[in-house]
Amino acid sequence: MRVVTAAVIPQPEVKVYVCSCFGITEQQVREHAEAGACTPRQIASACKAGTDCGSCVRRIQGLLGRDACPRREGLARQLAAEAPAPAAAVPAVPAAV
Repeated sequence: MRVVTAAVIPQPEVKVYVCSCFGITEQQVREHAEAGACTPRQIASACKAGTDCGSCVRRIQGLLGRDACPRREGLARQLAAEAPAPAAAVPAVPAAV
């Protein structure tokens, strides 16, 4: 009797293309976002996605998500820390007559 074992065949990496004009994948958009690109325009500057026909811009917005920009959050914290403290209330001085 012959025993047949199933060979594990490696599956190719599935690439989901976001921008077919320039061949940009979801993974590439995520990598640019991790590197600091927070808007579709910044993604476009990094890899040209969204600069030809524009049909991928909404998909890029979806991948970036809302409030998902660590750089923007860090900037907001930095600005809040640097903001001057509110001035204390100064009592009114009556006008000299």
